[in-house]
Parts: sequence; C-alpha cells; structure tokens
Amino acid sequence: GAPGAADRRFRPPTHLRSVSPWAYRISYDPTRYPKYLPEAYCLCRGCLTGPFGEEDLRFRSTPVLMPTVVLRRTAACAGGRYLYAEDYVAVAVGCTCVPEQAKDAESLNSSLDKQGAKLLLEANDQPTTP
Repeated sequence: GAPGAADRRFRPPTHLRSVSPWAYRISYDPTRYPKYLPEAYCLCRGCLTGPFGEEDLRFRSTPVLMPTVVLRRTAACAGGRYLYAEDYVAVAVGCTCVPEQAKDAESLNSSLDKQGAKLLLEANDQPTTP
C-alpha cells in the first residue's frame, strides 16, 4: 500500500483531533423539515493547546455557526396537508478556538440572526451575470 496509509486508517476523525474538539447530537423538532438535524457541541470549555495537549483556559472553544434553510410547518392546512414556510436557523457545524479576551468573536458569530442568515443565503442564490 501507499506509505502512511496504515497511519491514516487508525487516525481519529478531525472533530476529535482538533484543539477545540466537538461531538454531534441530533436536534429533533416535529414542526421542522428535516425533523432530525445533526448539530455540533464543544467538548471542552477551553482549548487543548498546552504542550502535552492539556486544556488551556486562556482560550475558549466556541461553536462555528452556519446559516441553514429549513422548512417550518405552519398552522395552515390545505387539502388535508400541512403548509410549510422557509425558516433560517444557525446550526453549529463544529467548534473553533478563540482567545478568552476576544468576546467580539462570539458575539459576531451568535449575532447571525434569521435576517442575516437569509441575506447570506439569498446572496449565494443569485445568478451571476456576465
């Protein structure tokens, strides 16, 4: 086989090798499509940046949020079927490490409200004109 192939086979996944490791849980909402949505959560308060990989509380593990479109069931019903409307949610997709004193980094990330997420997603959906 290729050199290093055996090493890669036993290597833990990125989300566990990170200095800000995370795991996944499944969010369930019966009024949302999809009903089940994986979301990341940080495993440490600090970051594993010490010389031997120990936790350093001068840094903070913080979720990385991604704007995501879901369908939300409305109260309306047409022809015996529920009607759904687009909704924009911020889903945690991983964790990153920030200095503890950098309070702005989290506030910028968490300020990604529905309107901001909608604008970001709509901007990416626009066709480019030559």
